[in-house]
Amino acid sequence: MSNRPIAIDLFSGCGGMSLGLEAAGFDIAASIEIDPIHSLVHHYNFAYGATICKDIGSLSSQELLNAIKNKGFEGDIDVIAGGPPCQGYSYMGRRALNDPRNKLIFEYARIVFEIRPKYFIFENVPGMASGKHQQFLQDLIKKFEENNYSIVQPIQILDASLYGTPQKRKRLILIGYRDDVWKPNYPSPTHGQNENLLPLTTIEQAISDLSEIPVFIGKDYGINLEELVNSEFKQYLQKEYSLCHKRATSNFIWGHLGSQHTEKTISRFANTTPGKIDRVSRFLRLSPHGLCNTLRAGTDRSRGAFTAPRPIHYLHPRCLSIREAARLHTFPDWFQFHRTIWTGFREIGNAVIPLLAKSLGAEIIKCLNIDLSTVEIEKLDSIDDSILSHNMRQASLFWQVPNDVIPKRSSSYPSNRTR
Repeated sequence: MSNRPIAIDLFSGCGGMSLGLEAAGFDIAASIEIDPIHSLVHHYNFAYGATICKDIGSLSSQELLNAIKNKGFEGDIDVIAGGPPCQGYSYMGRRALNDPRNKLIFEYARIVFEIRPKYFIFENVPGMASGKHQQFLQDLIKKFEENNYSIVQPIQILDASLYGTPQKRKRLILIGYRDDVWKPNYPSPTHGQNENLLPLTTIEQAISDLSEIPVFIGKDYGINLEELVNSEFKQYLQKEYSLCHKRATSNFIWGHLGSQHTEKTISRFANTTPGKIDRVSRFLRLSPHGLCNTLRAGTDRSRGAFTAPRPIHYLHPRCLSIREAARLHTFPDWFQFHRTIWTGFREIGNAVIPLLAKSLGAEIIKCLNIDLSTVEIEKLDSIDDSILSHNMRQASLFWQVPNDVIPKRSSSYPSNRTR
């Protein structure tokens, strides 16, 4: 049995929140994710915990606790974290009050009330705190208070770039605590313009080594580690994730997979100045010394499976590769994603920024009075990476769930070609 505190990740996706909490010193005892493919990716990266592929609305707390116990975890749950799907509140979406995904916030609350963790972290888009959607937020806070949980006030919208991320990404964060435990704080920024802070991390610092390697088209052949320099950014990530359990080692980095562009597109991208937007695709061409714009997931299958705008590389006339996007999201190179462009980018766009999640988890670690020098770091068994290429049918079969758990797409999958 591990001596690390225990965390549960709701609406886990591929595991951005899970990764950050593990880096802070937690064990990810369980995750809940309805999408069979994303569940497989989370399972690959966090196989030591229970991965539950299920609609949270049909999940009982006892079922969740039994799954955790079967994985060898015992004792109180220290933190429940997660962010229900955000498109119902997003500035980029329709912001529909009747979007059924808005109701998932109360399923999140139900799990918290039934399991009674010491702390919880709720993450969502800033749009949840504006306009008519503010009522959802106030109703949620009221329910927590009625169930003997307090919310750290004032509620904050945190910018991930102030926590070491080379991406401008703001998220609404609620930190809650049970009335019988210490009150946590929001994490203070580590990066910024202030002379007492570290300078903001730039795009070039994060992905310049990958820029020397042509992207793979169609099939991911992997990059031999010997081909890449050990940049300061990678050393920084290695330090930030030093408390993570050790995954099976590989001599290759996966995910440097890119899109097939037309000659017309390549010419147009080449003529787009870094920091400006391409006039046809409306994709932003990144500036090497700046921050990436917010990476987005695109629509799900039921809404057409459309790819979100992917930034154009600052040096090459092409969109970013999956691994480059992962770097800009502060995922370490050992973290794996689905092996297709559309799904891999969707997982990154939906993910919580791991370094931001770590900063939040670190504040709770302080309240738990845990000596991080004593937490155990395990060497994890290797997992068959063929599951990272499973389609929906194969993934559904793996989890023994219906193939239509995620609604069928209303139009065909988009091509990897861009206009």
